Amino acid sequence: WQNSGRDTVPTGAALHIVVVGFHHKKGCQVEFSYPPIIPAEGHDSSVLPDEWKYLPFLALPDGAHNFQEDTVYFHLPPLNGDMKCVYGVSCYRQIEAKALKVRQADVTRETVQKSVCVLSRVPLYGLLQAKLQLITHAYFEEKDFSQISILQELYDHMNGSLRGVALDGSQVYLGLSPRDLVLHFRHKVLILFKLILLEKKVLFYVSPVNRLVGALMTVLSLFPGMIEHGLADSSHYRPKSSVSEDLCVQGGSVSEEFVSVSVTDVTNATCELSGPDVTEEPASLTPVGDPAPGAADPHHLGPPSRSSPDSSEGDWETLDPGVLGGAHGEGGASGDGEPLEPFDPEPGPPITVQPQSTAGGQGLLTQGLVSGLEEDQYGMPLAVFTKGYLCLPYMALQQHHLLSDVTVRGFVAGATNILFRQQRHLSDAVVDVEEARIHIDDPELRRLLSLTTADLRFADYLVKHVTDNRDDVFLDGTGWEGGDEWIRAQFSLYVLSLLSSTLQQDNEKLLLEYGAPFVSAWRNTHNFRVWFTNKHPAMTEITAGHPFQGQYSVADVKLRFAHSVQNSERGKKIGNAMVTTSRSVVQTGKIVGQSVGGALTSAKSAMSSWFSTLAQPAVLPSPSTPEVPLDKE
Repeated sequence: WQNSGRDTVPTGAALHIVVVGFHHKKGCQVEFSYPPIIPAEGHDSSVLPDEWKYLPFLALPDGAHNFQEDTVYFHLPPLNGDMKCVYGVSCYRQIEAKALKVRQADVTRETVQKSVCVLSRVPLYGLLQAKLQLITHAYFEEKDFSQISILQELYDHMNGSLRGVALDGSQVYLGLSPRDLVLHFRHKVLILFKLILLEKKVLFYVSPVNRLVGALMTVLSLFPGMIEHGLADSSHYRPKSSVSEDLCVQGGSVSEEFVSVSVTDVTNATCELSGPDVTEEPASLTPVGDPAPGAADPHHLGPPSRSSPDSSEGDWETLDPGVLGGAHGEGGASGDGEPLEPFDPEPGPPITVQPQSTAGGQGLLTQGLVSGLEEDQYGMPLAVFTKGYLCLPYMALQQHHLLSDVTVRGFVAGATNILFRQQRHLSDAVVDVEEARIHIDDPELRRLLSLTTADLRFADYLVKHVTDNRDDVFLDGTGWEGGDEWIRAQFSLYVLSLLSSTLQQDNEKLLLEYGAPFVSAWRNTHNFRVWFTNKHPAMTEITAGHPFQGQYSVADVKLRFAHSVQNSERGKKIGNAMVTTSRSVVQTGKIVGQSVGGALTSAKSAMSSWFSTLAQPAVLPSPSTPEVPLDKE
């Protein structure tokens, strides 16, 4: 696989086509693979390499019986040192057993559940899903699962059609919609973005799986080059038994294969922003090998901090109103009394292109000396998913041990099982996709992720452009402004401007716009240290400073207030109380109105009846009718 300027799909992009079924006695198991996963075992063998022992549970997700069909994205570890992450796409369906033309002896249940999945070398999730769904539908329409020729043809077709396809946005981002993500999460999209920059343990939760993996991968698509080239080392983990054996053999030491110390790992990993100036090289670099005696190993994770009993999910999403003043030095006047450039409430022309190098060969990718990833001239993608930081779009219950594995320094993972959500102490943040909420128990982390005023302007800019450009149902999402590529361009500019700001002399004021606590924590992460170690000449073309920096205005106060009311727990309670009160007033008014109106109607009806009775002429008795005495009448 030779890289000549533009990354293309290698020959043999599809590794295997696999069918996974549910056996009433054996559970989930591989029923067919082409080519055989283990050549000596044959096509119909269920034997798997130890590294892929979770494949059946990933391809046939937990709770699949609740849905007629579903789609799963998952990652598998490499089988050897020459391979990178193995990208899996699975299409699940179930069919009634009585509908089968050929019913095998082991089919004893009323429904048959199977998944057809492709294991690939390239992260073309949406493209593989589109092809796989058609074949899965045709495979089930045969109603005879012994007809495997269509699966063999799928393997040949994929390797033929994907050969030479460029790994660009049109192919990689198929099916991933940042517009829908912004419409659903609104300003919290930026919080998710910064959360992953800090390399925290982030767990996404929702059901079914296709919603889960779609939301998770869409967030990752906001990072420049991340899906195309940044996930190659994102699945380097070992099954539970292998990890325990290694720990016993090594006397409790962590396997260097997965968390080896790189040349960018610094010994003072807990230094604060007030440490060495960022324009200098990071503090003492540690060569590959054992840490210095007495030095704390940054890869051994300490116990999670206990949450404050008084903390709540919504409080961390807002800043103290005092931040609008000059107390924190954010925006406003600088220390020497020189104000920053005023912020125009009506921004100028929107960002229309992702920043590109004007030098020749701007699309060239080079092998990162430290990260090992394919990088562009800006150092993108950032080395987030390396050195034991995992990306698992879907996580099976059998992989639960990875949440507390000492060889895993962090993760961005997705789960549908409620057990993952209940054990929130194993994750730094739990993202409820259905409710668009981010649960964080650590008050310090909530403080790090508090959005600055410039961040709120940025998020509000995105939300307004996305919501203002969806009036036409036929052209929805096809325009540039507010479209998917436009949103990715905004986040690309955001992170490149942040990186450029770290390279400037006297950059404290520039970095304050991103949040001093956040920047301080981010500069201690692995991805920043790797990026800062290398030289990126193209960064000179990127303007330093927050894209939405500037002085405060009344519009900022309104934005902060609206953000606080809409997203803090106190604001939600006040809003809910106001809605409940207004609803009660309306209902009470209706009831009172109906009661008064009913009484008036009854009185009016009675009076009308009385007047009509008086107006009627007296009826004289007929001759045959006996005369009634007046007193009795």
